[in-house]
Amino acid sequence: MTRFGQRFLWILLYYGVVLTIGAVGYRHVEEGWSWFDALYMSVITATCVGYEETHPLSPAGRAFTIGLLGLSLLGLGLLWAMTTALFIELDLGGVFRKRRMMKRVDRMSGHYIVCGAGRMGRVIVDEMIRAGAEVVVIESSPDRVMDLRERYPGLPVIEGNATSDATLETVGVDRARGLAASLRDDADNLFLCLTARALGPHLQIAVRASDEESIAKMHRAGADHIVSPTVTGGARLAATLLKPSVVSFLDATTFATELALHLEETVVPERSHLAGKSLAEARIPQETGLIVLALRRGGGPGPAMYNPGPDVRLAAGDVMIVLGPQEQIDRLTEYATR
Repeated sequence: MTRFGQRFLWILLYYGVVLTIGAVGYRHVEEGWSWFDALYMSVITATCVGYEETHPLSPAGRAFTIGLLGLSLLGLGLLWAMTTALFIELDLGGVFRKRRMMKRVDRMSGHYIVCGAGRMGRVIVDEMIRAGAEVVVIESSPDRVMDLRERYPGLPVIEGNATSDATLETVGVDRARGLAASLRDDADNLFLCLTARALGPHLQIAVRASDEESIAKMHRAGADHIVSPTVTGGARLAATLLKPSVVSFLDATTFATELALHLEETVVPERSHLAGKSLAEARIPQETGLIVLALRRGGGPGPAMYNPGPDVRLAAGDVMIVLGPQEQIDRLTEYATR
């Protein structure tokens, strides 16, 4: 709107100059005309109204009128083009952009849904995009929606109520891999968890809980992972003081983009040649250079098996947690999918 406003001001200034030239020109060309008659003739000529001449025009006055009409038609063309562009960008542009975005969402599968774009929600989106994951955001605040669209032009952002069945179905909750519930109130997050679990039985749901009393309720509602900023933040502050080197190492492997090492997880897919083999038989260190730090059976919520021995056998669906450079992690993913 600011850009269009500036352009409209330039067009109004242009018309002011044209009217001034017309009034001065008629006053100079047609002797005996008053300033009011000259201005009136300039206005009806510049606006192409078509009223009769104020006074009979001389040949010089008619030639001047032809030139003034040319300048006026140029200004009218610019004004019409600006008005058309304004309606297209404000109305049709939004419709086309929304249609393209919805077509992209309809093609998504295995993506992640972030509900709520507050302070925590924006951090979640930043981390998802940095990891290269496909993300869809649901936010009810128009200001936050505009902020996200300006910050990430290609990010699908849906303005709506995240607890609504229709909104979750629109973003493909039945095809999504995971959902992050970061709404402001615990009650909304709890209701969102219930709704998402009913629509996506196999969905991985991570929920934010501000109140410690809500944690047990969210587990019963179907949440797989619950993050309490109070509990997590307090434990993190204590660990920073008690074990600063360990916390710095974990931060570097989890958040630092300039570090060569990454802490990642790789799933053993169905019909993988690794399924049924022991870690010794899988020869993961020899083939990829990585060591399996932990193993989570079936990728479920149960406790992980840390530092598994060489006799531990892999199965389809197991999640291997490894630490190493990105090229070695990509090599492990390719090796596991053979």
